[in-house]
Amino acid sequence: MDASVRLYWIPVGAGQHAVRNSTSVFERIDAHRHHRPRRTLYHAALEVQLGADHWTVEMAPAWAGPGREHGVTTTGPVGIRRLGSSRFFRYEVRIWRDGSVPDLGYAVGGALHVPTDPVRTRRLLAAGARVPSLTWGRDELGLGDMWNSNSLVAWLLATSGHDVDSLAPPGGGRAPGWSAGLELARRGASTSP
Repeated sequence: MDASVRLYWIPVGAGQHAVRNSTSVFERIDAHRHHRPRRTLYHAALEVQLGADHWTVEMAPAWAGPGREHGVTTTGPVGIRRLGSSRFFRYEVRIWRDGSVPDLGYAVGGALHVPTDPVRTRRLLAAGARVPSLTWGRDELGLGDMWNSNSLVAWLLATSGHDVDSLAPPGGGRAPGWSAGLELARRGASTSP
């Protein structure tokens, strides 16, 4: 059976002026705090193929979801856990069969093919049901970085046995949260705080 995993690096806020501006402010402050130059921030998303079946994998705002079934496996709060009762402060993890990633057209460098096989691909898809419901933008488990869409993708790839050592955003960009997903996978943890 054929299997493929394709990683896409999408500039944060692509197609969304307000998000792009707010993350630009975040990166400017973070770069100043850590005495480093500003870099482009990226959001990771996956396309997964197993035989004739196709899925998209991403984390997105719950309020922005399509009106029909779209593969939601987990939801979690954004920013502050107690605000998560409002869908305006919730995210969704989507493992969406025959789905789409709205901003895929903005991906830099096209698809990055992650070496895989049917066993690891099945593990990745199955792990979608075990994604921890951590607070987006926080480090509740002391992982060393905030939890976000990059954490999700890194965790899914690492926990399913994919080699993540050579995966990095293009052009020296940054993927905040990526290391949190790797650390969570290293710990073997998949539970909420």
